[in-house]
Amino acid sequence: MATVLSRPRATTKPTARASERGLVDPRAVFGKRQRRQVVPRALQRLLGPVLLVALWQILSTTGVFDERTVPPPTRVLSAGIRLIADGSLQEHLFTSLLRVGYGLAFGLVLGLGLALVAGLSRVGENFVDANMEVLRAVPNFALVPLLIVWFGISEVPKITLITLAVAVAIYINTFSAIRSVDAGLVEAARSFGARRAELIYRVIVPGSLPGFLVGLRLALTASWLSLIFAETINAKRGLGRMMTDAREYFRMDVVFVLIAVYAILGLTSILIVRFLEARLLTWRRAYDGD
Repeated sequence: MATVLSRPRATTKPTARASERGLVDPRAVFGKRQRRQVVPRALQRLLGPVLLVALWQILSTTGVFDERTVPPPTRVLSAGIRLIADGSLQEHLFTSLLRVGYGLAFGLVLGLGLALVAGLSRVGENFVDANMEVLRAVPNFALVPLLIVWFGISEVPKITLITLAVAVAIYINTFSAIRSVDAGLVEAARSFGARRAELIYRVIVPGSLPGFLVGLRLALTASWLSLIFAETINAKRGLGRMMTDAREYFRMDVVFVLIAVYAILGLTSILIVRFLEARLLTWRRAYDGD
């Protein structure tokens, strides 16, 4: 009677067989990607600014930088503490934040509304898109004289300047994102009987959300840049007013304090957008470096 010999089981691990064939086991890659980091990613991103400040301090200590024009970080820190102690920094900062807040609110509504009108309708595109492209091409500070003539030197031209900058950034990126939605997805939704409102809510809005968040990031940056020009319009309070006074009296330490404040506000804006991206774009997997 013939005996049937069973094939011996392979004792080699999958990773070993894959390495012999020059392949990579995906389980090992995913395990490496999911490994918990010792230092949080947010702190790792601060490595560049910390090294820059350390280099700045070294060059100031060795005399490479003239303290009259480039004060050392310790002197800038002392000036910042002094401004916080007397309350002047908080007062001017609150005024600037209020202007940016109003400009962001109005600009978001205006830019998003125009992007939806132009992106969802060819007729709307004919009326809106060319005008927004022209407004995008005009430098922001070139509108300051016109705004002063039209609205005077009140808060209206300051907030209007920020609103226009935010609206343009939101519109350009959101309109482009709407028109970049895959036409195959739109046709598939229509074939399943989706009405226009459901098509916009289920397909177009999720598909254009990444582009809107990119526009939001650019809009936040544009709002702080526009604030600098806006606060040159006879502003009695604000970071721009502090910058003007410090320049006139050659207070370079105060100038560097205000530059640091602008930098912190810009980084905070970027962190807010990244937080929104992490919460709203959980369905999207993207390459995050090695």
